[in-house]
Formats: sequence, C-alpha cells, structure tokens
Amino acid sequence: MPDLHGRLDLFERAVAAILRHAKATCCKLITLGDYVDRGPESRQLVERLLNWREPTLRLIALKGNHEAMMWEACNGFLEMERWLGNGGKATLASYGVDARHARDAIPKDHLAWINLLPLMHVDRDHIFVHAAVDPKLALAQQNEATLLWKRYPSGFEKGHGRRHVVHGHDGTAAAPVVSAGKSNLDGLAWKTGRLVVGIYVNGRPGPAADYLDISA
Repeated sequence: MPDLHGRLDLFERAVAAILRHAKATCCKLITLGDYVDRGPESRQLVERLLNWREPTLRLIALKGNHEAMMWEACNGFLEMERWLGNGGKATLASYGVDARHARDAIPKDHLAWINLLPLMHVDRDHIFVHAAVDPKLALAQQNEATLLWKRYPSGFEKGHGRRHVVHGHDGTAAAPVVSAGKSNLDGLAWKTGRLVVGIYVNGRPGPAADYLDISA
C-alpha cells in the first residue's frame, strides 16, 4: 500500500477490501511510508498503525521521507520550515497545534515509532521500499537517502537483481506504473482520492498478481 498522507478514510476502506480479498487467510500488509503530511488525518493514521490489531493481517510499516522529515524537525535536526513547507502544516493541524508548539505537542511514542520504522522489506522475489533502491549496490550497502528520497529516471525499468522492486514516492495519477523490474504504486491518493493496492503472492516473482483500486 503506497503513500497515504493522512488519508485515514482510504486506509480503512483498503483494509476492509484486503480482508475481504484474503477471505480469512493470514497475509502481510506492507505499507510503503508517507503516512503524514498534506492530508487531513495524519495523527489518526499514525495512531491506527501504531496500535495495529488485525489478527490475520500482519503489518509491516516502512518509513517514508515525510516521516523522516517530521522526526528530524521535531528533534531539532531539520529546520521546522522545511518540514512545514512540505505538508507538515496539515500534520500539525491534525495534532491541534501550530509550529510554535510542534516539538512539545507531538507524542513521544509517535516519534519513537517513526524512528524505528524499517527502510525496506525484502523477501525472495520482491523488495518493498518507499522510494528506490540502487541496482548497482548490494542491499546491505543501500544509502538511506536513496531509499527515502530517490526518484527513478523516466523510463527506468530495472529492479534489483532478480527481485522486483515495489515503491511509492513518485506520485502519478497513472499509477500503477509497472515494468518487468519495478512497480510504482503511488497514485497521489491524498489528492486524487484513489489508492492503488498491489497484491503479491509468495513464490510468484515480478509484478502484482492483482490490484485493489480504492476510491473515496
């Protein structure tokens, strides 16, 4: 599931659709980061993920660049204005505060959860990541800036070795944008009201076996 940016409504509809599709079969829900900023319910979405309780749906929540900016700004490692200029004002509004009180008002458990989010999830056939991986480097050597911020050049189709890369970050209303090596699922859900969820099957390499198209 790609970038949500505070769209708790789309997330809840997507979870319901996934559970119907899974028909009580245990599976994983991998969220590709960018839960906060731009949309209206960042705080509520963070709380939903932090307090996850779905017995047949194991959550693997990855970090996006917007979570990284939020954490850095609230801990004094990034100018607050840079975060606010990238959608952070909407996040603060969901917490009921403005920039003057940001560092005191964001719950410490929210920031601790963000800090511990993994940067990618790898299985035998796929790599799930917020932004991109460098196909020339081993997975253990990937740079955090690449994983969180990089945008692939237009027309780039490579994955990483034999693994198919599944990412968000590079929003386009045309999502999903799929090639043999990688898939971009980010359909600008916060803006378009359309969320694309890819369904990947263990032992089946390459692109998604199916998609769930969730609309507001």
